[in-house]
Amino acid sequence: QAATRQDMTYWLQELQQKRWEYCNNVDAAKRDSRTSPTPSDFSKGLVAKDNPDLSILSQNASAERARNILAVETSPTDLVGEQAASQPAPVQASAINFSLKQWSTELKNSMSSLRKGNNENRKSIFYTTEEWELLDPTPKDLEDSMALEEKRKHLAEGSKGLTSSAFPFEFGRIPHKARRPLLKDMMGSSKNRAGSDSSPTEWCSGNGSKLVSELQLKYQSQQEELEKLKKDLLSQKELVRLLQQTVRSSQYDKYFASRLCEGVPKDKLELLHQKDDQILGLNNQLEKLNLEKDSLQQEVKNLKCKVGELNEQLGMLMETIQAKDEVIMKLSRQLSECEDSSSSPSGAVNSPTATSANKDLQELDRLKDNLQGYKTQNKFLNKEILELSALRRSAEAREREWQAKYTSLEAKLCQIESKYLILLQEMKTPVCSEEQSPAREVITQLLEDALKAETSEQPEQAFFKPHLVSEYDIYGFQTVPEDDEEEKLVAKSRALDLRSLSLSENREISAGVKWENYLASTMNREMMRSVELKNLIRSGIPHEHRSKIWKWCVNLHVKKFKDSTVPGYFQTLLQNALEKQNPASKQIELDLLRTLPNNKHYSSPTSEGIQKLRNVLLAFSWRNPDIGYCQGLNRLVAIALLYLEQEDAFWCLVTIVEVFMPRDYYTKTLLGSQVDQRVFKDLMSEKLPRLHAHFEQYKVDYTLITFNWFLVVFVDSVVSDILFKIWDSFLYEGPKVIFRFALALFKYQEEEILKLQDSMSIFKYLRYFTRNILDARKLTAIAFGDLNPFPLRQIRNRRTYHLEKVRLELTELEAIREDFLRERETCVEKRDLISDDEEDS
Repeated sequence: QAATRQDMTYWLQELQQKRWEYCNNVDAAKRDSRTSPTPSDFSKGLVAKDNPDLSILSQNASAERARNILAVETSPTDLVGEQAASQPAPVQASAINFSLKQWSTELKNSMSSLRKGNNENRKSIFYTTEEWELLDPTPKDLEDSMALEEKRKHLAEGSKGLTSSAFPFEFGRIPHKARRPLLKDMMGSSKNRAGSDSSPTEWCSGNGSKLVSELQLKYQSQQEELEKLKKDLLSQKELVRLLQQTVRSSQYDKYFASRLCEGVPKDKLELLHQKDDQILGLNNQLEKLNLEKDSLQQEVKNLKCKVGELNEQLGMLMETIQAKDEVIMKLSRQLSECEDSSSSPSGAVNSPTATSANKDLQELDRLKDNLQGYKTQNKFLNKEILELSALRRSAEAREREWQAKYTSLEAKLCQIESKYLILLQEMKTPVCSEEQSPAREVITQLLEDALKAETSEQPEQAFFKPHLVSEYDIYGFQTVPEDDEEEKLVAKSRALDLRSLSLSENREISAGVKWENYLASTMNREMMRSVELKNLIRSGIPHEHRSKIWKWCVNLHVKKFKDSTVPGYFQTLLQNALEKQNPASKQIELDLLRTLPNNKHYSSPTSEGIQKLRNVLLAFSWRNPDIGYCQGLNRLVAIALLYLEQEDAFWCLVTIVEVFMPRDYYTKTLLGSQVDQRVFKDLMSEKLPRLHAHFEQYKVDYTLITFNWFLVVFVDSVVSDILFKIWDSFLYEGPKVIFRFALALFKYQEEEILKLQDSMSIFKYLRYFTRNILDARKLTAIAFGDLNPFPLRQIRNRRTYHLEKVRLELTELEAIREDFLRERETCVEKRDLISDDEEDS
């Protein structure tokens, strides 16, 4: 579908280059694990700035040099792609072999078709005298001519007496004085441009049409202004006439009343008034008819002028045709002279020798064109053979590498299976004492292999290492701890289980497609709350879209706050917190490095996330002096900063503290947090009665574990994949999501907890059991499916009920504290006792 052979060559080379780059990237890029995906279109937060861990293999330098040598120098014409494909394919110069006589015949045919007015959907082809190459109107000229044609049609419709013409000129609205010089200019310029690049037809349809259109538009605007002035004059005349009639009528009434009213009966007076009104009405009608007569006469004059203009236009067109004929005759004479000079320099024009020489020259030109085309085609095919050979060798090398890796892993699997069979046999029928058992050596060897570093001692075997577990996951969290050897085995097993789950799940692709379709449908409109969006968010926001969706959710909840603030509100708060004394700054500095020490974005004082975390916490402490800073806010901000910028993370914290959570949730008394734990106990007894009774039986206070879940929204309590899926729904739906997932975590491991039969083992299990929950899809199904119905009204009512009880208890505790302080002041023995708060102060 390329417009020209040059475009075709250009597109083939571009496709060839894209294929080469793609295949090289596929061969060179070894994906480390699922924890290092390629970020696509997100650009916010700390996670978005991480580069994928890809190890690029060196490309074949000799193949690159050969490709550069064989590259065909070509570039596209004015239009490429769909625009070029939609244009009509021009006639190829290399594919046309005709003589000079055929050129002149083509010229004559073009002009004959022009005289008949059948030049629609036809392109006139002209050749210059300097270089015998095919000229074609450029796409830009085509667009300009189309635009002018539309203007001419519009103007023709506006004029009643003007009919459409097949010629590309419109002289209907050109002033009389401008017509003759315009034709002279056209004639002179056509003679001067006989040897230029543009043809007479192009000149006439290009510059002449533009000039005519400009004059038409100018004349039309002057005509409209004149009509407007005429209307104003008529309205003023009508006003003067009405005023004169009113004056005459008033004078007549005055005279009639003074002279004739005495002694005239009243009925005759009324009759005179009626006659007077009739006379005035007839006068008005007469004046209207006179005005209508004048307008009709003016219209007749206009029609006569238009007829004269049309006659003049017809004469102009005839003169234009005559001028074109003269130009064509001149070009024909030049063509014949060139033909004579090229065919027979000695003057023998019609000799058989000259005719054969002319044929030989044409054949020679045709062979030269074919030779050039074959050379270009040969270079392209050689480059194609080179690339296909390189790609085939690369595919074979990759297949050999995978085969070697498969063999190595299969051998290692056989060794591990052998060791485990030895262990199973020893456990089944022990034949040696415990000290001399071969199982001890096998276990020791297996432990050494499991704790061995990822890098192999032998470089040649490094490629066959599977590397299924990387040091950090996609969010920057450390997958395997470095200090605890026992925890390292558990963490490595957990990471492998997560990897296995990701490989066995095929629904991630369909979820990504659903998100792409939804975001594509919102390109021309704003996102709004809907059931479809809620279901998509509950299934998890894709990594590449999470930054955008989180920001939208935050803006949705804090719009009323942001609308009431001035621009630069966050920067102003931060500046005030840095310049003025801030009581919370000391505690913030102490907690910065303790926020997420297992995340590479917050692991050292020089990490980028530390400074952003400091800025957001300081700005929030200045906005909320009642709260200032509470331990737990730092973790909320740290999670938000992974996908949001500083100001958006600040508003995310405002959303959680001031919109989602009840009042006094993060104050010194943590009143709202205590209330939520009692509400959660009620929901446990209702949704999970067996588990609640089990905890009551062994007197296990599980709120000591869940208190931190609610305070920091599960940060450091679940694996990172589940954590961010919880945050997706939490930022959209609000705090009810925390109750759902807290119950779902207990429901997930309900049977395992019920097997434990003492309080110590239960409490120890509750401290770490959430880290072993890896299946996010199953947990989400429990939270949003198995626990329904889950009305928010019920949570609010229970919060109100327990809030009063907790306040009464705190009041009683405060009274007991005051009694104790009073008694200590009066009693000498208790005066030496110092409370923790007083010691800190």
